[in-house]
Amino acid sequence: MGEFSDQVALVTGGNSGIGHAAANAFAEKGAKVVLAARRIERGQQVVDQIKGKGGDATFIRADVSNAEDVEALIRRTVELYGRLDFAFNNAASEPGEVIATADLDEAEFYRVIDVNLKGVWLCMKYEIQQMLRQQPLAGSIVNTSSVNGLGGVAGGAFYAASKAGVIALTKSAAQEYADKGIRVNALVAGAFRTPMLESAIDIRSDGDPETRQALVDRFKQMIPQGRIAEPEEAAQTAVWLCSDGASYVTGHSMIVDGGLTAWAR
Repeated sequence: MGEFSDQVALVTGGNSGIGHAAANAFAEKGAKVVLAARRIERGQQVVDQIKGKGGDATFIRADVSNAEDVEALIRRTVELYGRLDFAFNNAASEPGEVIATADLDEAEFYRVIDVNLKGVWLCMKYEIQQMLRQQPLAGSIVNTSSVNGLGGVAGGAFYAASKAGVIALTKSAAQEYADKGIRVNALVAGAFRTPMLESAIDIRSDGDPETRQALVDRFKQMIPQGRIAEPEEAAQTAVWLCSDGASYVTGHSMIVDGGLTAWAR
């Protein structure tokens, strides 16, 4: 029997990177896991991986920027497993081109904000409604933000703004539902070895291998621990925030960045 036995965890963006690692981490602790993402094949591969290790997992296709999809995702989760105990709202938009703020257009604004900010709000909306309906009255939500949301990023204003918004949403909801037994925290992620980070580096290096390596080396030099972390390290933090070990932790922005932003905190 695992720590999360008979409990249900939902992971959005669960087919890749940190979400993939978190789905496995929740399952290893005994939770029944629902993965949500847009790409069915990759999501099913994660489910098969979890089941191959003896875990219980289901994939549900959902676009978190679509209210009907999110409402159906929560409804289906409860139909399958009876309740929702943990939610890791981790889905995010793919990085776009490096563009200065005044040169960005409205379409790019909605592409990023719809998933990164609106998507987190929609997930929280329906997750909290479900957690308020069930007994015992309790639940834990973790929203993925980014160190870019702490201080901005040149060439990525909309991404930074969306991740700053996630922190504000998290802190607001944490205050609103603390007395209902629902905890809400943010995982503020630094550099993790994920397909999204690899894509961002590719874009900034314009496909040139030497430029790419120079960017990676420079990035590592900025991190006191001197390395880019593995997705599992972020996943373990998200799982801990859902555990009884974090029972008195809510409204917290947990920065997991190897010390990257320590100088500015």
